[in-house]
Amino acid sequence: MRADAPRASPRELKKEIRKRVIAARDALPSARRRDLSARITRRLLELPAYRGARCVLAYLSFGSEFDTGALVADLLAQGKSLALPRVERATRSLKLHVVRDTGTDLAAGVWGIREPRTEVCPEIAPDAIDFVLVPGVAFTARCERLGYGGGYYDRLIREFGGRSALVAAAFSLQIVPELPMTQSDQAVNLVVTEDAEYRN
Repeated sequence: MRADAPRASPRELKKEIRKRVIAARDALPSARRRDLSARITRRLLELPAYRGARCVLAYLSFGSEFDTGALVADLLAQGKSLALPRVERATRSLKLHVVRDTGTDLAAGVWGIREPRTEVCPEIAPDAIDFVLVPGVAFTARCERLGYGGGYYDRLIREFGGRSALVAAAFSLQIVPELPMTQSDQAVNLVVTEDAEYRN
């Protein structure tokens, strides 16, 4: 009798899901991605948690991610404080900084993503953030999250201690039936797609 094949580990399963979802996201035509991003942004701007937030932690999108540009422009126009993350590779952590001008306050950082310049962007503590836009590769309808594999946002989310609204923006193709969650993986409160909202 043939022995059963060994089951894939959570790490291997995550790697396969990342590869599959990023490939599907990359395959979206740029015009379609812009349209879906605009629809998601409209939903985000209507959220009571966003409308009432004084300080928003966002991120600057790269590659085929949901385009955060319109959201960042809106919150600055509304007079909200914008915080952006900066990668600390030595400690594998994210530091948060207040950014007043995305044209002059940023410089190329890790992986080519623009990050706050520390000499002009003061650091801000997680407990000063009201609304967090959380990036990710894939999500479930239960708001479980799969990131890019570094664990940076899983560690950061724990620092908020449930005080801030944790919201992810994703294309519907990024919603998957199941994710191999481990003890260190952190869920979000809400996932917003172009045509649905999923709450934890």
